[in-house]
Amino acid sequence: MNEITTTGDKKLVLVSGRANPELAEQVAENLGTELLPTDIYNFANGEIYVRYSESVRGSDVFVLQSHCAPINEWLMEQLIMVDALKRASAKRITVIAPFFPYARQDKKHRGREPISARLVADLYKTAGADRIIAVDLHTAQIQGYFDGPVDHLIAMPILAGYVKDKYPGDLAVVSPDAGRIKVAENWSNSLGGVPLAFIHKTRDITRPNASKANRVVGEVEGRTCVLVDDMIDTGGTIVQAADACMAAGAKGVIVVSTHAVFSGPAVERLSNSVAEEVIVTNTLPLSEDKVFDKLTVLSIAPLIARAVHEVFEDGSVTSLFEV
Repeated sequence: MNEITTTGDKKLVLVSGRANPELAEQVAENLGTELLPTDIYNFANGEIYVRYSESVRGSDVFVLQSHCAPINEWLMEQLIMVDALKRASAKRITVIAPFFPYARQDKKHRGREPISARLVADLYKTAGADRIIAVDLHTAQIQGYFDGPVDHLIAMPILAGYVKDKYPGDLAVVSPDAGRIKVAENWSNSLGGVPLAFIHKTRDITRPNASKANRVVGEVEGRTCVLVDDMIDTGGTIVQAADACMAAGAKGVIVVSTHAVFSGPAVERLSNSVAEEVIVTNTLPLSEDKVFDKLTVLSIAPLIARAVHEVFEDGSVTSLFEV
């Protein structure tokens, strides 16, 4: 059986859904282990079947799944995988959801709306998950939706390290909206205390993926702006923000985001934007039609693997982010 064995015959098992096998292989390689062989297929009507080829009794199992489109298919697959592990007597089950499903629906903007992020957390718990590992949650309070430990990993060290090495000149960190200021502050500190700005924008809450960038608040003139966000969906917000930065006198713009959702016109918008480079991680798989010249993809696998190792060894995940 492919496993890591420590004192007391403690067993680590890594399993993966079908959404992002490349990331799963990278995580396994970083851990020095192999993915547990798993039979997963769909019946003719779309129902998902899961069976593990080897015993997981008494094991510490980590279930990795990326939640790209079709998101409901991959979420259901991961829930069924967790249920199968619970019924196979796994000792502890940790869900790894690098891009937490439905994270944008974390509160009610208007009456008669759901809080879908909370529903997903409840589904994980009901299926049998003991713990969750996620990367750059849309909002930190989602950690409180799950009745158990949540390890909130931060991709900033990987992304900021790349930016510092490639863009050593005068930088300014820009948040695409006022709600992400805290994240932008952390970025500013990580890049050595560079100036901070944000885009004042308006959003129509009755229309999804629709917003308008109004103006830049902060000093960006003559600097390369680092536009930071947790995700890029259709690309409208970030492209408008890049235009606003250039209109305010910026020398150039680079776009940095953890989750490359890239829905609809995103690739076309980003390709034709004023941004010099778009830097993302591989929390979500990118098909060939979503890859373009300006795009740089950094692997999140080393970070996830280190977190898995710390959880398995009962160590400190927080220590991964201490300077």
